[in-house]
Amino acid sequence: MRTAVVVGAGIGGLAVAGALARSGWQVTLLERDDRVRPGPTALVLWPNGIRALRALGLGAGLDAIGSPLPETGVRRPDGHWLVQPRAVAAHRAPVVVHREDLHDALIAGLGERIDIRTGVTVRDVRVGAGDRPAVAGGRQWFSADLVVAADGTDSAVRARLAPESAVVSSGCTAWRAVIPWFRAPALPGDRPAAAETLGAGYRFVAASLGDHGSSRGGIYWVATAVGAPRPEPPATQLALLRRWYAGWPSPIPELLAATEPDDLVQREVRELRPLPRGYAFPSGPGGVVLLGDAAHAMPHHLGQGACLAFEDAATLAAGVRDAAPGPALRQALERYDRERRPRAATMVRQTRRMSAVLQTRGRLALRARDAALGQITPRLLGSAATTAAQWRPPA
Repeated sequence: MRTAVVVGAGIGGLAVAGALARSGWQVTLLERDDRVRPGPTALVLWPNGIRALRALGLGAGLDAIGSPLPETGVRRPDGHWLVQPRAVAAHRAPVVVHREDLHDALIAGLGERIDIRTGVTVRDVRVGAGDRPAVAGGRQWFSADLVVAADGTDSAVRARLAPESAVVSSGCTAWRAVIPWFRAPALPGDRPAAAETLGAGYRFVAASLGDHGSSRGGIYWVATAVGAPRPEPPATQLALLRRWYAGWPSPIPELLAATEPDDLVQREVRELRPLPRGYAFPSGPGGVVLLGDAAHAMPHHLGQGACLAFEDAATLAAGVRDAAPGPALRQALERYDRERRPRAATMVRQTRRMSAVLQTRGRLALRARDAALGQITPRLLGSAATTAAQWRPPA
């Protein structure tokens, strides 16, 4: 029986754990919290993330929960369109999903070959030429043929195996919320354009989520501002957001007015610099691999964090599906490393370019940026969208 330990029960960990279990692996899933639970907001899945989920066998669940974004556009705070809203072909359209719905779909796909252990904080990892890879949770060691580190940006496994990669601030903070339909403001056509608004150090993105009346539906928004997280309580943070985005085009003021403090989720935007030199570390019959934010945490500006995690999961699952512990498994992990590092590096570079556009400062620099924004932003977003869309699941 081939065995695997997956560290972290976020969306990437759940996706790869289920895929391994469905292909015959006996999986132990370790989660540091006292229970496996989702975040309270939503996320956007681009075509590459959607393809990855379908490759993982989760397409049916996605079809039931995803809300397509039929048109996109980019505006300035004065309402001027940098990229006019345009219809998107169904096969290229991103979808927005509530994290709770996605979590339920991933849980349903776990199968029966998984032993879930909660309240386990992994602090150490053991690798060696003649040893099975293992991780330590408290006083207990968990060993297997394969260990998957999906333990997020602050991965303890990565810190041990790739200490050259440090977690640093991206220089900005993001606030997210889902306004339920019963509190959502009345907007033209009952559906705001799936557009983003980009200003000097500020950004706002909104999208409709689910059908009217659905229990987890509503309007999802993300606001990003240059600077450190705010220490004030949520009510004060919300008042600041309303002041910062006052005068921005509809529906931004209406959405912030309809948001309540309990809806608000604040997160510092962080990233890995530099990226790890390797995503696979051989040990005994197999080894340890990094997946998701543990491998390539990046700013959220291009919406690729979750998508790349699902790409990782689909690539790894396909590579080890028929690999027996020993040379075959080690070779599969080497292929995973060769395929995923260049892909992640490309998306991280494009995300950092978007960060530079967002964080431009100084009067002269802002004037130059605004003068060129109409050309820079569409070209950058178009290039990033093309790069994301080009990914295909491994055969």
